[in-house]
Amino acid sequence: MSDAIQWTSEAEARLKEIPFFVRPAARKKIEKFAGERGITEITVEVYEQAKQKFGEK
Repeated sequence: MSDAIQWTSEAEARLKEIPFFVRPAARKKIEKFAGERGITEITVEVYEQAKQKFGEK
């Protein structure tokens, strides 16, 4: 799935704030969230929407 979805550098930077051992799972969840909505680029806004959906603050 990550081949089809691009990440902006700002969104990648936010992802890197997540502990490394859960980062791959978080990336998958965010990409799935985006894919279900027809989004092809993860921006900070998409990242934040996904975080809210998954109940993270």
